[in-house]
Amino acid sequence: MFENKTEVLKALTLAARRAYARGIQTGSGGNLSARIPGKNLMVVKCSGGSLADCREDGDGWITMDLDGTVSDTGVPTREWQLHAALLKGLPQAGGIVHCHAPWTISWSEKNDKIPLVTWHSKLKWGCEIPVLDIRAAVVPKEELPGILALFRQEPRLPAVVLRGHGLVAIGRNVVEAEHTAEMIEETAQICVLQGLLYQKRDKKHSYASENHGCTDKSVSYPKSKGTGR
Repeated sequence: MFENKTEVLKALTLAARRAYARGIQTGSGGNLSARIPGKNLMVVKCSGGSLADCREDGDGWITMDLDGTVSDTGVPTREWQLHAALLKGLPQAGGIVHCHAPWTISWSEKNDKIPLVTWHSKLKWGCEIPVLDIRAAVVPKEELPGILALFRQEPRLPAVVLRGHGLVAIGRNVVEAEHTAEMIEETAQICVLQGLLYQKRDKKHSYASENHGCTDKSVSYPKSKGTGR
């Protein structure tokens, strides 16, 4: 945890710029938050701004309590209820990162979890990342208790994925949460690429079987046009 709001703003800005530079969030999407230690307050990204433009002096951020009362000028991200619910309901969480990571979104469309396909993910998490079938631009308030329940049931769980939307990572602080978001995106990318490689291998195997004695006549394969090189 960080000791005061100044340190929280520095950490948020570092995490925001890293997330943008790594490509797990582009444009004006995504949102980050961090708890202000010892208070019922959080700092969260403003609505409509880009992570790349957030600054340590507070520009791009807004302070509000975990019940929704804004103490700064400006409008918080539309996902402020998600951030407030997680920070309020999970004492171990000091920071939240929600981003529209492209590989994660791609994998989530046809899969119900991100598996532990690397040694790094097995050592770091020890549990698979669930994909939640919440198809909405903003997480509905009625879905928040279910999300909280998942984190409480599995203390090792570092994140959840919203199908077709993005990921939500927690951490002891927002920098740790951002690192987790990067790792989830990396793991999802490996999953997608492995799937493509296996698909290519399986197609090649099926074609070879047809041309070397395959008896399945229900499958049609292109025929050779001669023995030319």
